[in-house]
Amino acid sequence: MKNPDARLPFKTFPFRTSLSFVPLIRYWESKINDDNRGISLFARAITKQLEKSPELLEPILNQSFLAAHEDIIEIMMTAIFPPATWESEISGALTPFLNTSFYQTPKFREIFISENNELKRPLNIDKQKMLNLNIRLAFLFILNKCYHFPVPAEEPLIFTVPDYALGLYRHYRVSLNNTFLQVKHNGDLPKLSDPDIRLLLSNVEDLDLWRQFIPPANFEFAGFYVMELVDVTEQETLSSIKLDLLEKDVLIAPDRFEQLQEKIRIFFNRPHLQLGLAAFHSRKNTFVNLGRKINHSFLIPQTDGPTNSVTFKAVYDKLLAEGDPLVAEDIDKASLPDGVGAEISKIGIRSIILALLRYENQVFGIIELGSPYAGDLNSFSLAKMQQFLPHFEAAVKRNAENLESRIQSVIKEKFTAIHPVMEWRFKEAALNLLELQESGIQTEIEPIVFQDVYPLFAVSDIRSSSTERNKAIQGDLIEHLRMVEKVLKKAITLQPLPILEELIFYVSKNLRKLRRNVLSEDEAAIFEVIQKHVEPIFEYLQSNNPTLRPAIQAYRAAMDPHLGVLYKRRKDFETSLTLINETISDYLEAEEAKAQQMYPHYFEKYKTDGVEFNIYVGASIAENRHFDLVFLRNLRLWQLMTVCGIARKAAELKPKLPMPLETTQLILIYSQPLAIRFRRDERKFDVDGAYNIRYEIVKKRIDKATVVGTRERLTQPGSIAIVYSQGREANEYKDYIDYLQNINLLTREVEYLDLEEMQGVSGLKAIRVKVKL
Repeated sequence: MKNPDARLPFKTFPFRTSLSFVPLIRYWESKINDDNRGISLFARAITKQLEKSPELLEPILNQSFLAAHEDIIEIMMTAIFPPATWESEISGALTPFLNTSFYQTPKFREIFISENNELKRPLNIDKQKMLNLNIRLAFLFILNKCYHFPVPAEEPLIFTVPDYALGLYRHYRVSLNNTFLQVKHNGDLPKLSDPDIRLLLSNVEDLDLWRQFIPPANFEFAGFYVMELVDVTEQETLSSIKLDLLEKDVLIAPDRFEQLQEKIRIFFNRPHLQLGLAAFHSRKNTFVNLGRKINHSFLIPQTDGPTNSVTFKAVYDKLLAEGDPLVAEDIDKASLPDGVGAEISKIGIRSIILALLRYENQVFGIIELGSPYAGDLNSFSLAKMQQFLPHFEAAVKRNAENLESRIQSVIKEKFTAIHPVMEWRFKEAALNLLELQESGIQTEIEPIVFQDVYPLFAVSDIRSSSTERNKAIQGDLIEHLRMVEKVLKKAITLQPLPILEELIFYVSKNLRKLRRNVLSEDEAAIFEVIQKHVEPIFEYLQSNNPTLRPAIQAYRAAMDPHLGVLYKRRKDFETSLTLINETISDYLEAEEAKAQQMYPHYFEKYKTDGVEFNIYVGASIAENRHFDLVFLRNLRLWQLMTVCGIARKAAELKPKLPMPLETTQLILIYSQPLAIRFRRDERKFDVDGAYNIRYEIVKKRIDKATVVGTRERLTQPGSIAIVYSQGREANEYKDYIDYLQNINLLTREVEYLDLEEMQGVSGLKAIRVKVKL
């Protein structure tokens, strides 16, 4: 029978329910004539006492009723809660399906009961899920008790609750005892056929379907049920650790590793435990920080780079030599190489376990467990650690393989990758080599040379980048010294020491010098004095002069936490430079992808203090593609339009920069075709032949070019300088400029300039046009 109103999801428990001791009273009555004489006598005493309290046969409505009958309830509940296990068991009696406990062991109350005697909601089950669980259990109980249908056992229920004493989570397996729970139905029992029951059991989560066949209004629960908890924290946590270690990024992502460390803490029941992990570099025979990708060691970061600290390397060498795990229950008493115990104590570790991670006798890494408390880790901890160690070994091996694969991909992509347009020629050369070798001819691979290709070159440069960098260094250094001077002058008024006077003299002298100029050797020498002489003095002054502490703390707060020096202007410069380069580079790559669709060509770019890019195009590069000079002209126009776009991007970026750097744009026109050769030693293409070298010389000189009769630099912000040597080249670009002016990429302002002679280069001219920003 279906209920047409059963459409809305449950918001509350839909059955009537009441706490009743009737099932428990009937249990004791049944034991009056029990074969066990002791139980029989106990049952008779209980039933005799119950005769004085007939109200216990009625539904229990409030807490005060329970308090008034506390003694008899205590005696009756011994049927479920034996006194012998009262302190150790975790169990409680609950009002049917309402998550309210009226009787429980001390451990159950501590773990699971709130102040108003309600069940605390587990962390892994939300309120709606808890409600649905109770409703599902009620339906299954009805199916079992009223329809006498055996209900299949469900998956064990696990509750996760916080252990506030330790600051960790614990997991408990839950079992429910329904011995003292009764269900009554009002009126005729709704009929259920075998197909109906099979349908319901196939859709056990579909509570709407269940209430259509078993209307809640027709049923009522009375009595109570008992919830029993078993601590399965170790088993559940170990299982979760093993599952985590099957995932590919658990040893790489810092947040995932933190979660793994938390589970290790729960597994060992040690809230302060530290988990460390590092990869082993077999070629260097040392544990290394591989780009901080699979390194979470709490020991190795104390060293500089790989484990080249003599102190720590000794303990790792011992581990590699002996192979067995190292267990130090108390660092101060452990047998460790000289100095190791003291160094480990400095980082707050008092007990430690170190174990190699192997796979088929090959070392892939090391796992570390450390605690700030002596005795926390011992040989028993090592035995527990062995339960998950193989899974760490498999995970580290998998990560090592993945890392190696990524390294190879990076090498191919960034260093030895063959440009897709030219890949056919390399394959051809490799096939020719294999054919010769199979014929018994041992030879080197043939040269890769592309003849008669046309070069296009352009550069977007940061204007006066060296000057701006030096100004940033100078400004930071002056401010740093002024802060030092301020502290020293205040200190000498409180504690006159000759060394303070000498340091003030040193600082004042270098401030005067820096205001005139800054040299790299000055910078290095000043920082050395600050680190070796000033910083130790500040340590002393701060400890012995409380008045100076705010000034010294303000000084230290101004320092970069990683570099230990003032790094404001330099940071602004580097941030601005990087942002400009990345913006230009990203824009250029996007436009280059479009240019490849016009005609296949070789493209390369370099990022320094700006971005420069080369293009080579010609019939010899593109396999089986006809080449015409119209493609060259098309790429030249694309190049000019792209440089306009770069200038605009840089101008848009300028207000967002910490240091407002400016860019200049330059294009070189070179009409003569040339040859390029792949240099195997450098893994790159370069121009081939003595005559073609002139092109490279011109490229290197023109960024410093000046206009004839002036000291004015050719390249200027907001403009594009187009350098040429032949009149026909200028005429070609005049047409492009006219077109770009018409579409509002360039202004009407055009300059035709002669350039001063440069070393090895003469006769160059330029067109300078302004970009419409």
